[in-house]
Amino acid sequence: MGVTDGQIRDAINEGCCSYRDVRNALELASQCGKCATLAKQVVRETLTEVQSSQAALAYPANFVMA
Repeated sequence: MGVTDGQIRDAINEGCCSYRDVRNALELASQCGKCATLAKQVVRETLTEVQSSQAALAYPANFVMA
C-alpha cells in the first residue's frame, strides 16, 4: 500500500493509540503483511516518544502555585 513511517507517525499524532488503530486508519499490512514487523516497530517508537514528551510537559520545572 506504500505506507510510510511518516504517515504512521502522523496517524499517531492525530489520535491513533495502537498498532491496530494505525492499521485500520491507513489500511496497513492489508496486502501481503511484509511491512507489519517494521510498522509495529515504528508505532512502538512513536508512542514511546509521544508518552515521553507528554510526561515532560505534565510538570514543567518552572511551575509556581498561585
